[in-house]
Amino acid sequence: MSDNEFAPNTVESVPTPVVAKESTNKGKLIGIIIAVVVLLALIIFSLVSLFRADLETTSKVRDIFIIIMALESLLLGVALIILIIQIAVLINVLKNEIKPILDTTNETINHLRGTTTFLSNNLVEPVIKMNEYSAGFKRFFDILKPSGKSRKSK
Repeated sequence: MSDNEFAPNTVESVPTPVVAKESTNKGKLIGIIIAVVVLLALIIFSLVSLFRADLETTSKVRDIFIIIMALESLLLGVALIILIIQIAVLINVLKNEIKPILDTTNETINHLRGTTTFLSNNLVEPVIKMNEYSAGFKRFFDILKPSGKSRKSK
């Protein structure tokens, strides 16, 4: 048996170079720029074709654009109604769910403030005073008690 039989299989992962990520991002950006340029060229070509077309073709295109604009305004109206409904739902959530949680949190904080004040006044301060008195008594007895160090140093 070799030592490698019991060793777990470890595969060292090679980090992807940053250059590869940047090149894919640059490729996407170049593709988008080319698509926008082609779209602008098509729009310009179609406008030039409309200027050269006869009156009947131009009126048909105008009618199609009017229909498209009407459909777009309907779509924007529906989107606006959905937005208003979502804002109403958000206001309802804030009013009926978040506000009670905040009120309960404020009550809890006030109870904690009262508890800490009570503990400070009735537990911590007496312990501190007792420690002060015991330190004072210890110091008093240390002064009264003759020690060997003070006599040797004189």
